[in-house]
Formats: sequence, C-alpha cells, structure tokens
Amino acid sequence: MDQTYRIALWQGPSPQADIKLAFATLGQAMRAAGSMGAKMLVVPELYLPGYNQDSLTDLAQERGGEWHARLSAMSMAAGCGVVVGYAERDGEARYNSAVAFSAEGVEVAHYRKVQLFGPREKRLFSPGESYAIFDLGRVKTALLICYDIEFAPHIAALAAQGVKLILCPTACPVPYTYVSKVTVPAHAANHGLTIAYANYCGIEGDCDYFGLSVIANPYGEVVAQAGAGPTLLVADVPMGFDPARLSTQARDFRMI
Repeated sequence: MDQTYRIALWQGPSPQADIKLAFATLGQAMRAAGSMGAKMLVVPELYLPGYNQDSLTDLAQERGGEWHARLSAMSMAAGCGVVVGYAERDGEARYNSAVAFSAEGVEVAHYRKVQLFGPREKRLFSPGESYAIFDLGRVKTALLICYDIEFAPHIAALAAQGVKLILCPTACPVPYTYVSKVTVPAHAANHGLTIAYANYCGIEGDCDYFGLSVIANPYGEVVAQAGAGPTLLVADVPMGFDPARLSTQARDFRMI
C-alpha cells in the first residue's frame, strides 16, 4: 500500500479546567490542521478538562454528551478528524478515555485507558478492558493513551490484529523524556507500525510536561518531532513500507 496520510499533533499547555478555552484552542488547531490537509488531529491526554486538575472527576462527562456533540460539529466544520482525551463518566465509574471523530463528524472509536499510571490515576479511574480499532481511510488504526504505549504486549497485540497506525494522546512529564525519544520509535520499529504521540508542554500543578510530541514510522525513524513549546506538528506519513526493512520479530520469536 503506497498511500500517504497527513496527520497532525497539537502540543500545548493544559487548559486547566477552562472548558471555554479548551474548545477555543482546539477549534483553532483543528481549522489549521484541516486547512493543511490533515485527515486527523491528535491532542493530549485528558485534554477535557486538563490532566492534573482537582476537579477532574467532577467535570467528567458521559460518552455522547455535550463535549462529544461539540467535537462532532467542530470536525465537520474543520474538515479534519480529531482524537481527544477526556474524563468520562459512566454511572458511578470514571475513565481516562479518548474519542475519535472523522472529518464527517462521526464517532469512529472510543477507548478507555488500560494501564493506569501511579496511585492518583488508580484512585480516580477504573481501567479499560478492550482495544479500540477502526479504519482511517484504508489504514487499520488503534487508540492508546499515554502509559499504554510503554507496554510491548499491547503494541504486539494490536499489530497481530493488523493495526498499522496508533494514535496516542499523552500527558508525559519530566523526567520521562525517554518515552518520546526512545520508547515510541523502538516500539514502532519492533512491531512494524506508525505511532503518533501527542503530549502537553508547560506546567500544570506539579506536572512539568516536556513536549517532544512525535510521529515514528515502522523503520524506527522519527518522521516529525516537536520541541518543548507549543506546536502544531503536521506530517505526511506513508502507509506503504518495504517488507525487507521491517522487523521480523513477530514471526521469529521463540518461546522458551
């Protein structure tokens, strides 16, 4: 498959529970990404309402609620799909979730973070129990969130199901810069897929986000990477690759 997709990542500060600001900023990013021909924009983890907020679970919304209606309308207006991390309420449970809308405003995927990070997330959220796989054009695509991307078994499981692109909102702070610099490119190479990893930058409470949002391809090459400041990262990502250059780990692995 020789197809190329244009993907955008938005890296910026947390809206810090200012929902009006969050949607205004997101709308600008989506319009800019759409005007440059991007098919999908990925923004950070728990962007609605912000990752490190005391009011996080109080502001959580049900799937299909007001936030989703606005995101659907914004996708259609911008002509660009979007993946947004958000705090989800489902009865008494709360989830660290992400939702994907197509450029036509249709929800195409919904995912709940499986690997909750640290005592705070484990106290606030219930873990997800399943993957979210969908077609972006003709490319089989999946969502993961932040800490999920660091677990090789999840990447391997998705690759085994034919996934070629992983879109990953994150909220990764100092000192974990190795995730962007090493882990994401290594997983992309080891499992033969493309990973788009969208982080915050700036400071939110005691979280000092390092930025470094990245898109890495199946050769382990960094297609595009942001620095430490606000960035709209846009890159053309080929979806056809030379099999001779791809990892053969999946078929060569021997269990002992």
